[in-house]
Amino acid sequence: MTKDLHENDVAFIQALAELLNKNDLTELTVKREYGENDSLNVRVSKQTNMVQMAAPMQSYAAAPPAAAAPMAAAAVAVMDDPAQHPGAVTSPMVGTVYMAAEPGAEAFVTVGAQVKEGQTVLIIEAMKTMNHIPAPRAGTVKRILVEDGSPVEYGAPLMIIE
Repeated sequence: MTKDLHENDVAFIQALAELLNKNDLTELTVKREYGENDSLNVRVSKQTNMVQMAAPMQSYAAAPPAAAAPMAAAAVAVMDDPAQHPGAVTSPMVGTVYMAAEPGAEAFVTVGAQVKEGQTVLIIEAMKTMNHIPAPRAGTVKRILVEDGSPVEYGAPLMIIE
């Protein structure tokens, strides 16, 4: 956006926040075009409080001290949630995942594969459009969290690249 301040922008953002709350949404992204080389990109989101409980684990080791137990349970919950992993590649849209360019073709990536930043790692079909999803960083594919042909939601973890 140019340095010209658009007076309606604050009201526009407030209206988006109200729309977010009124319709019980968690995120809203809008691009407002004013003219050539003059636009406003707005992303309004709200944090949701989610409580995760780790499943009880059997252990033959001595139990940790009582003060360490809550921290250990929180660490297990974060490690079990692939979306919280720093190498998580998340879905930029709602759609259907395809691991290869066409049925029967070799998959774009497999666990253990080295990928380059920008390399296609999978395709998400949304509204009959095939969207190539690039690797956000170079690294090794550690986990693939989706199956070929499965539906995904916006923000869902697809794979882990370290």
